[in-house]
Amino acid sequence: MSNLWDLEHLKPNSDIAVEGDTMSAVFWNAVKKRGDGTFMRQKELGIWRSWTWNQTASAVSEIAHGLMALDFKAGECASILANTVIEWVLADVAVMSAGGVSNGIYPTDAASQVHYLCEDSRTTILFVEDEEPLDKALSVRDRLPLLRKIVVIDMDGLRDLRDDGVISLKTLRELGRAHLAQHPHELQARVNACRPEDLAILVYTSGTTGRPKGAMHSHRGLVYTVRGYKGITPQDERDERMCFLPLCHIAERLGGEFFSIYSGAKLNFVENPETVPENVREIAPTVFTAVPRVWEKFYSGVAISLREAGKLQQLAYGWSIGVGTRIADLVLAGQPVGGLLKLQFRFARLLALDNVRKTIGIHKARFCVTGAAPVSPDLVKWYLALGVPMLEVWGMTETCGASTYTPPGGIQPGFIGLACPYNEVKVDATTGELMVRGPNVFMGYLNQPEKTAEAISADGWLHTGDVGAVDARGYFKITDRMKDIIITAGGKNITPSELENDLKFSPYITDAVVIGDKRPYLTVIVMVDQENVEKFAQDNDIPFSNYQSLTRAPEVQALIQGELDRVNKKFARVEQIKKFFLLETQLSAEDEELTPTLKLKRKLVEKKYADRIEALYA
Repeated sequence: MSNLWDLEHLKPNSDIAVEGDTMSAVFWNAVKKRGDGTFMRQKELGIWRSWTWNQTASAVSEIAHGLMALDFKAGECASILANTVIEWVLADVAVMSAGGVSNGIYPTDAASQVHYLCEDSRTTILFVEDEEPLDKALSVRDRLPLLRKIVVIDMDGLRDLRDDGVISLKTLRELGRAHLAQHPHELQARVNACRPEDLAILVYTSGTTGRPKGAMHSHRGLVYTVRGYKGITPQDERDERMCFLPLCHIAERLGGEFFSIYSGAKLNFVENPETVPENVREIAPTVFTAVPRVWEKFYSGVAISLREAGKLQQLAYGWSIGVGTRIADLVLAGQPVGGLLKLQFRFARLLALDNVRKTIGIHKARFCVTGAAPVSPDLVKWYLALGVPMLEVWGMTETCGASTYTPPGGIQPGFIGLACPYNEVKVDATTGELMVRGPNVFMGYLNQPEKTAEAISADGWLHTGDVGAVDARGYFKITDRMKDIIITAGGKNITPSELENDLKFSPYITDAVVIGDKRPYLTVIVMVDQENVEKFAQDNDIPFSNYQSLTRAPEVQALIQGELDRVNKKFARVEQIKKFFLLETQLSAEDEELTPTLKLKRKLVEKKYADRIEALYA
């Protein structure tokens, strides 16, 4: 694939590896191996600051010794309530190095959720980023008798705080330096005492179907998985990664933090979620992993910019993407690309496509990786037409991340790829459910043996809850979640994700939930892309005073109806969506309707907007 696109990027050496049978041992061996090489970067006050492996090790050592000074024992749990920042990684590795169990809490979680997660995990030390999460922690501290200390990463605005149960990360590191001086060999002893079968991390599920469940992952499972990742998406010290997804989520924890520790790829942290588009252009990652919502946002930004561009620019882009699309069609069909078309593609890159890639920030990317949710096949094809292969992976918290992968030379839009070499995947002959088995499968749910027994069969197969199929080549396809399949009143089985993905390909739609189970026809709840719809309204002199009035504007309703008509043309009449309504509240990760990874919670949305749904069928 890279030869076809003539991408001038380094090819990593997939043979590079770091010894160790626990994640803490892998980290410390990586430090010995890479020393003064750069491991992480973070932008502070407009300047990118680099962390070498040795600097990282020094900070991790001080934090780990600080924990031991606070009587943190092997096997105890410490939780991290923070955004994706370098200190998250430092605390995470320090906790594991001290023999502890590390757990992440989403910064958007409410105080009640913080209480539940800390109580369920038996957290004794809680790291918080700054004043806001500290307030959440303090509001529930009285109901957490096991919580001994809260460690604050950023003390800005808290200099006058006097609380024996709260210390700064700076103070913790000072305690660590004193402890290190008195016990110079204790940390290494803790690392050596850690066994592969020991519990290393907890990753709580998003809780869309009830209380979040703490998925337990052992050191053995983590090390096994990151070594497996090296075989499906090879990377090394020459690679640049962007770290911006929540580190509480399995995707960034395994595919970002832990895989970079193992492979040596540099981790670049964004300033904040709002600066992702700007930071990605600065970082220019060579490997870029993101969720579909990010890829959709990049595409919609290009689409909107083109509508404002001059006629000449539009024609140049139109011709160029047409050339890329013709090549993409041939590649996807497994057919050769002629010399003339390759020459045209070189010109298309110079004329427009290279600028589009630079605008997004993927001009140095060997490939992009998408996962965590279904992605539109049209979106995969568009990135391929730009000359950047988009590789879909599929997995879940319980499988330690990816269980299927797409090889760069075998992209098949609409499929989630082949079973990763390190695990087995099959389709249950009776239910059609995808099942996974391998050492990467989790140990079970913390404190919930009944749920663990439901999830993992006696012979080790994990029930994923996804319904799918596999073709003769071994490529798997997700048709839907078992609990999301719609059976209409007429007995027609509908998989809503296919319709929803096509709708989300629109630059004006961020998310959609199709309704229709036991009903005469399909309807849909739509969450619009605020930025792009506001711009549409401004460009067309459509008056609005707030988000609600924007969604109620007849012209905006007509705009979304047009997107609905576009999608309906692809489906049989019985599968078409007849009516819709727009969510009138601007949602963020703090709202109950969204998961921390910004996906609408289907069941909760259906329940919360039941009256509006019924009106669509009146």
